[in-house]
Amino acid sequence: MYNEKRSMKYTSINNDLFTTNRKNFVSRLKPQSIALFHSNEEFNRSGDQNYTFKQNPDFFYLSGIDQEQSILLLFPDCPNPLYKEVLFLRQTNEHIAIWEGHKYTKEEAFSASGIKTVFWLDSFTSILHSIINYADNVYINTNENDRYVYEMPTRDIRKFEELKLKYPLHNYIRSAPILRDLRVIKSDIEVELTKKACAITNDAFKRVLKFVKPGVAEYEIEAEIIHEFIRQRATGHAYSPIIASGANANVLHYIDNNQICKDGDVILFDFGAEYANYNADMSRSVPVNGRFTPRQKAVYNAVLRVMRQSTKLLVAGAIWNEYHEEVGKIMTSELIGLGLLDATDVKNQNPAAPLYKQYFMHGTSHHLGLDVHDYASRYKPFEAGNILTCEPGIYIPAEGLGIRIENNILITKDGNIDLMADIPVEADHIEEIMNS
Repeated sequence: MYNEKRSMKYTSINNDLFTTNRKNFVSRLKPQSIALFHSNEEFNRSGDQNYTFKQNPDFFYLSGIDQEQSILLLFPDCPNPLYKEVLFLRQTNEHIAIWEGHKYTKEEAFSASGIKTVFWLDSFTSILHSIINYADNVYINTNENDRYVYEMPTRDIRKFEELKLKYPLHNYIRSAPILRDLRVIKSDIEVELTKKACAITNDAFKRVLKFVKPGVAEYEIEAEIIHEFIRQRATGHAYSPIIASGANANVLHYIDNNQICKDGDVILFDFGAEYANYNADMSRSVPVNGRFTPRQKAVYNAVLRVMRQSTKLLVAGAIWNEYHEEVGKIMTSELIGLGLLDATDVKNQNPAAPLYKQYFMHGTSHHLGLDVHDYASRYKPFEAGNILTCEPGIYIPAEGLGIRIENNILITKDGNIDLMADIPVEADHIEEIMNS
C-alpha cells in the first residue's frame, strides 16, 4: 500500500512559479525546437550508499519536481499538442515503496509542476523518437556556472552524447544562455522562499548567540545550527558551514569546525539554511566570551561600515567590476584608519594589485538563489529582481583575528531591500544577546 500523498520536507510551492518559468523559457526558443532537461545524478558515497539527493537547479526551476531519474521535455511547436510539455518520472513499484518510500504519482507531479502530461520514464525513448524529427533544434542543458570546472560529464551531457549519435543532423543549442538571463531575476515567490531561508538562518544565529561561551567546540555550535534548521523544515545547510574561531577565521573556506573556542577569541560564522532548494548565505563574527575587546570592536565596526556603504551601491544598473572597485576604495580608507595600511603607500600602490587585498582578498558580492553562488553573468549590469550577498571582511593573521559580515540584498526598482535586516549585526546588540 503506497502513501496517498507525496510530501517534501518543505511546504508545497505554488506551481505558478514553474509554469511562469517555463513560459518565459520557451518564449526564447528558436522555432521548431525541443528542449530537454534531466534531473541530477545520484552520487555513490560508499559501498551501496548514495549521497543525499540534490536536484539539478535548472530542472527544478522549470518543473518544481524534486525527485531523481526525471526528465522534462519542452516542444512548444510540437504538431501533437499532447507533447508540448511532458514530464517523465520513475514509476514506483512494491519494492521501491518498501525500500525507498513514496515517489510522485502522476497527479502529484501535475500538482507540483503544473504539467498535465506525465509519463513513466520507460516511455521517454519512444515518445521522443515519435516527435524529434519534427524539430530542427534541440536545446541541451549544461552547467555553465563559471565557478564550476567539469571533472566528470553531467547526466545532461551524457544523454546529449547518446542523442547526438542517434540524431546527428539536428542542430544542438545550449539552454544555459537563456537560463542565465532568466534565473537571475527573482519572482515574488522566489523572494518569499529566500526570505524563509533567511528567517530560519536568523533563528539559528540567535540560538547560537545564547549557546557560545569559552570552552565550547566549533562542532557543538554547528550542531546547534543544524538542529534549528531541521526543526524548521529546512533541507539542511545551504553549503558547508564555517565555524572559525580565533586564527581559523583567516582560512576563508575553513570547514573543519573541530577546535575549542577560547576566551578572548572571535568566532567567524558563515552559514545559511536551504529551504525548498533556495538558499540563505550569512556571515557574522562574535566574541567567544560575549564581549569584544576595543581592537576587535574597532575592526568589526570598520567591516560593518564597509558592508553598509557597499549595500548602498547594489542598485540596478551598477556594473560588477566598477562596484567592486568602489568597495575597494571604501575598504582601503577603513584599513588606513585601523593602522593596517599607510596612506602614502596606498598613494603609490600598483592599481593592478591594490594593497587592501592583503587584508580583504575575496569579492564583496555574488548572486544568490537556487545555487548559493547563483548562475548569472558577471558582465551584465545588476537588475531589479537580483538577490546578491554583500560580504566584506578584514583578515589579520598577525592578530589571530578575522571578521566578516554578510547580508543578502534584493535589488528592486525603488532601491534595495536587506533580506537579513532582522538578523542582529550591531556589535552592541550581539553582546547584549550573548549576555542576556
